[in-house]
Amino acid sequence: MGEQKSMTIKGNMATAMGAKLCRPNVIPAYPITPSTLFPEKMSEFVADGELDASMINVESEHSAMSACIGAAATGARVCTASASQGVALMHEMLFIASGMRLPMVMAVGNRALSAPINIWCDHQDTVASKDSGWLQFYAENNQEGLDLMINAFRIGEDKRVLLPVMVGIDAFVLTHTIEGVDVPAQEDVDDFLPPYEPPHGKLDPKEPATFGSFGTPEYYQEFKQAQVEAIEGSRDVIDEVFEEYEEMFGREYNKATPYYCDDAEIVLITMGSMTGTAREAVKKLRKEGKKVGLIKLTVFRPFPSPELKEILSGVKGVAVIDRNISPGAYGAMYSDLAAAYTNEKEKPILKNFITGLGGREIFVKNFEEMYEMTKKAVDTGNLGKPVEWINVNEDVLR
Repeated sequence: MGEQKSMTIKGNMATAMGAKLCRPNVIPAYPITPSTLFPEKMSEFVADGELDASMINVESEHSAMSACIGAAATGARVCTASASQGVALMHEMLFIASGMRLPMVMAVGNRALSAPINIWCDHQDTVASKDSGWLQFYAENNQEGLDLMINAFRIGEDKRVLLPVMVGIDAFVLTHTIEGVDVPAQEDVDDFLPPYEPPHGKLDPKEPATFGSFGTPEYYQEFKQAQVEAIEGSRDVIDEVFEEYEEMFGREYNKATPYYCDDAEIVLITMGSMTGTAREAVKKLRKEGKKVGLIKLTVFRPFPSPELKEILSGVKGVAVIDRNISPGAYGAMYSDLAAAYTNEKEKPILKNFITGLGGREIFVKNFEEMYEMTKKAVDTGNLGKPVEWINVNEDVLR
């Protein structure tokens, strides 16, 4: 094993370093705040001779994903980055990348969608793409941003999966914040991630093949079922790869990670950078004698229903804290967790909280408030509003 190098870097640099270590062959990119530093750093790596890859400058995010698809179809290892309106602009192509079963990795600086114009953090951009067939991972900090990029290539390229992967890092909270990161040695990443060889052929003029063929009603549904089965099958692959990564590099990852959940009566569920603040809130509440725990979601697609239900066994109430909203319904994590309990006789009370949209600060006191509201729902049986909005400025709302 080589020696890991300690660096103090921004989140975008961490995802770029992770991508560089994976030796991508093609990097199509179009800049958008707050992900611009990723293609800038990747282009520097290429220009300085540190990375042997083709950097493709395109005219839009739609074109960037189109170029990713074309490159991946030739058997290249491909990565890119985007955010917010950029992810929305490539929405059509996201489905094509996944439907053609082309592994690639995209670092996303999770940013609010307009209107109104907002460049700060929430998860609406990637959550709006949750049904596109991409696997989705979310980082709590910059170290996780780097590590999840490496894991994403390994998982997506596995012949049992063959799907694209998004790695989300929260806008500005992570993308532009400097943190300490341990960077694995190149030779160790090479051992962990061998060169990609597509198992079912590739675009090659010398050996013509059809990719992205016309799907008539007689065949289309079977293609979609196979795609869904690959996503379901990725669950075991994710566990295997996370375990191997821990063995090699000493950092543990899980689809859902519990904290103080063994005897908890109320559990908070978070995703992304808010988790650190939630952890501090749980510590404070525990010192006050309150039986509260926390679950951090690292993997959102596939949604880790089995792991969550196992951790939540015996829990009385769950506060699902979404940094996104489906207008007219609920937050995405809440909807998926509620669906997981549809046919269950024994299940906890679920409360959905929406907070942190558009970069709104989330404080320890906000998590304490969500705990108290969930505890009250458990004690009284009165669930209150279907969706609770936290840390709202009532004067602005009026």
